[in-house]
Amino acid sequence: MQNHLFSSLPGTARRRMLQALAAGGLTALVAGCGVPIVRRPAPTTPMPPLRRAAAEHIYQHNRSRIYPGMLPPMLYAIGVLEVSLTAKGQVQRLNWMRAPTHAPEVMREIERTVRAAAPFPVPAGSRGALRFTEVWLWDKSGRFQLDTLTEGQRSE
Repeated sequence: MQNHLFSSLPGTARRRMLQALAAGGLTALVAGCGVPIVRRPAPTTPMPPLRRAAAEHIYQHNRSRIYPGMLPPMLYAIGVLEVSLTAKGQVQRLNWMRAPTHAPEVMREIERTVRAAAPFPVPAGSRGALRFTEVWLWDKSGRFQLDTLTEGQRSE
């Protein structure tokens, strides 16, 4: 079913609208109407201080288990874990947002590692429960990096 407004446009106007939509979508359509377009860079959200502090804390407790340098191109497992902490930095709850279910032993080891690192540092003046999310990059050797502190990944 055709849109009545679109079908009522003269052929030239309809063609221009289709060309504008095909070429650049809404931006081109709005620009063609004489509306000024203000281009702003995407907002950059600073990393929450708790996430960085928690990652550094985990690294301090697991120095020998951190993969040194750039990770290999193929990782054994990648998991995204949300950690809820009490106001005193104790682990209250773990919630897998993306679980590496093909590697249940990795899931268990990540959970054990997080619990063993408690208590976590909490920002001064924090009240109530706190939460942070971390991406775990796991190598088949059993060593890992956290996305917050990763050294990157080799392409080959």
